[in-house]
Amino acid sequence: MTTSELPADRLLAFVDAAPSPFHAVDESARLLDDAGFVELDLADDDWPEGGAAFIRRGGALIAWVAPGDRPEIPYRFIGAHTDSPNLRIKPHADLDGSGFRRLAAEPYGSPLLNSWLDRDLGLSGRVAVRDDEGDVSIELFRDDRPLLRVPQLAIHLDRGVNENGLALDRQRHLHPVWGLGPASDPTFAEWLADTIGVRAEQVMSWDAMCHDTLPAGFLGVDEELISAPRIDNLCSCFGAISALIRLATEPDALSAVAVVALFDHEEVGSESATGASSPLLQMAVERIGDSRGGTPRDLIRAIAGSAFLSADMAHGTHPNYPDRHEPNHPIVLGEGPVIKVNVNQRYATDAHTAALFVDACSAVGVPTQTYVHRADLACGSTIGPVVAARMGIPVVDVGMAQLSMHSIRELMATADVENMLEAFGAWWQ
Repeated sequence: MTTSELPADRLLAFVDAAPSPFHAVDESARLLDDAGFVELDLADDDWPEGGAAFIRRGGALIAWVAPGDRPEIPYRFIGAHTDSPNLRIKPHADLDGSGFRRLAAEPYGSPLLNSWLDRDLGLSGRVAVRDDEGDVSIELFRDDRPLLRVPQLAIHLDRGVNENGLALDRQRHLHPVWGLGPASDPTFAEWLADTIGVRAEQVMSWDAMCHDTLPAGFLGVDEELISAPRIDNLCSCFGAISALIRLATEPDALSAVAVVALFDHEEVGSESATGASSPLLQMAVERIGDSRGGTPRDLIRAIAGSAFLSADMAHGTHPNYPDRHEPNHPIVLGEGPVIKVNVNQRYATDAHTAALFVDACSAVGVPTQTYVHRADLACGSTIGPVVAARMGIPVVDVGMAQLSMHSIRELMATADVENMLEAFGAWWQ
C-alpha cells in the first residue's frame, strides 16, 4: 500500500490546516459540517433530540452522535487537546536592537526550546477587532511565509556549546527577528491589521503564536514515518473526529452516546474556561441528556455506566537513549496504541479501564502496548486525571507512540494512524 492510499495523508492535511488551537477547532468543525453534523450553542433554547452535532468555544470543541431516545444509556468519550508547545507573541510585541526588528515572544507550555532555533517561522492565531459600530468580533489569521527566525549564537561566541550543552534564557534569547530597522516600521499591530484587512486602530488584542512553515510529510526510505509539527496532540484530535464521523450515518444503532471532547490549554495545566478543568463538557452532557428527554436521575445513571478515553501521544523508546526508558516496558513505533499507566495518577488508567480498551482493540485486531515511566524520572500528565476528578468517570489514558515530543517537529509511525482509527472506532462499538 502506498502512502497516497493511507489515512496518514488526511492526518498530514489536518496538521497543516491547524497551526493554532483555534485553527484546529475550525478545521474540526469544517470536517464535521461536511459530514452533516449540526453546529449548536450552549445558549440555544432547543437542541435536536438525537443525531450528530457539535459546539465550539475558542480552542475547544465537543461533538457527539446520539440515539434519539433511551436517555439513560451511558456515554463513551474520547478526549484530546488542541494546543501544542510553541512561542507566543506578547501584548507589547515590538522590539528593536542592533539594527533588527524583533517580536517579543515567550514559551507556551514546555517546548524543546533548542528546536525553535534557526527555523523559518510563520504566525497564526486569532485577533479581536472592533468595527465602526463598536462591535467586537474574533478573526482567525495565519501567514505561512517565513516571517520570523530565532537565530542561534555562533559557535565562535559560545565555544563550549557542543560539550556543555545549550543554555537558553526564556526572557532574553527567544525573541525572533523579522526584519531590519526600527521596531515601529511597521508595528506588529499594523502588520496584523493589514493581514486581516482592517485598520490598525481596530485591532484590540490577539492570541498570536509562531509555527513551523515546513509542511507535515512522510519520512524514511519507505515512508514508514511521519515528520510533522504538533503531532502532540493534533494526531489524537484528528483520530477522534475521524472516528466519530464514521458513526454519524447510523446514530440509532449505537448502544452509547459517542462524544469527542477537544480541550485547549492542556500544555499549561488545563485550568481555563476551555480546558479540561472547565465545566464545558459537563454542561454539554447535561444539555445532550435534556434534549433526549432525560431527567437528572437518568443523567446520573448514564454517567455511572460511562467511560472516557483520554487520547494523548505516548513516548516511544528512543533508540539513542534506551536508558531513559523503563526497561521492562519498551514501546515501539508502529506497533499499536499505548496504554499509559502511572501509580501516582499522572495517568488515570486503572485495571478496569485498561481491560475495556484492550478488549475493544482485540475485537478489531489492533495490538496494544503498555507504557510505564521510569520511577526515577518525573512523569508528565494528560487531561485524563483532570476529567476523572471533574466528572467522576473511569478513564483510560492512551496514545500513539512518538519521538521528539514537544519539539517543533515530531516523529511517529505511518502505520499507527490506521491503528488509531481502528482502535478509536472500536471504543464506540
